[in-house]
Amino acid sequence: MATILVVDDELGIRALLSEILSDEGHTIEVAENAAQARAARERMRPDLVLLDIWMPDVDGVTLLKEWGGAGLLTMPVIMMSGHGTIDTAVEATKFGAIAFLEKPITLQKLLRAVEQALVKTSPPRPAPAMPGLPSYAARPEHASGLGNLSGLPSAPVQGINSQPSHLPSSGSSMGGAPASEQSFELDRPLREARDAFEKSYFEFHLAKENGSMTRVAEKTGLERTHLYRKLKQLGVDLSRNKRGTSG
Repeated sequence: MATILVVDDELGIRALLSEILSDEGHTIEVAENAAQARAARERMRPDLVLLDIWMPDVDGVTLLKEWGGAGLLTMPVIMMSGHGTIDTAVEATKFGAIAFLEKPITLQKLLRAVEQALVKTSPPRPAPAMPGLPSYAARPEHASGLGNLSGLPSAPVQGINSQPSHLPSSGSSMGGAPASEQSFELDRPLREARDAFEKSYFEFHLAKENGSMTRVAEKTGLERTHLYRKLKQLGVDLSRNKRGTSG
C-alpha cells in the first residue's frame, strides 16, 4: 500500500478522502495549506499527492511549479478542483501533474485515478521464466501454480431440506484466499437461515477484500452506510478482517 498526502483547505474534503483511502489500506497524511504540504512532503516523502488547486495562501499550481523547479517532484501529483477549467487542467499537466479530478469527486474516479497513478510509478517486477515450462508459467498469477482462483465457481449445494449446504464463508483458506464454502443446517426458521447465510456471505467478502468496506460495498451493491448497519445487525466482527488488526 502507498503513503498518500492529501492537500486541501476544506476539512470535509480532507476527512472524506482520508477515510476512503485509509479504508483501502493506504497511509494518509493531510495538509490544509502549502506550508503544511511542504513540511509533510519533506517529512514523509509520499508515494502520491492529491493537491487542491484553490487554496488561500499559495494555490496548488504554484506549489506544483515550485516542487518541479526545485527538483522535488519525485512523486505523482493528482490535482483537484471544484472550479477548474480545461485550461487549468492543461496547465497543471504541463507542470507535472499526472491527472486532474473535478469536485465533487466520485468514489470510482478517485480510486481509479489513485490506482493508475501508483501503477505508472511502480517499478515492474517481471518473474523469471522457468526453463522447461510453458511461457505462461512465468506470469505472476501462475507463479504459485494455482493461478487466479477468483473466477472459479463456488462449490455446488449438496442438498435441500435438512442436508448441509456449502455456502460462502471467511473461515479456513487455501493459497491466501478465503474459503468458498461452509456447512450449516438448513433445518431452521427462514429468518435464522437467511441471517446465517448473509453473515457468511459478508464475512467471505470482507476476508476476500482484506476488510476494505469500500470494495465490499462495490462488490455487494450496497451503500456504505447501509452496509455498516447490516454488518452490525448480523453481528459481524469487523475488527477481525480489518487491515493491520489481525490480518
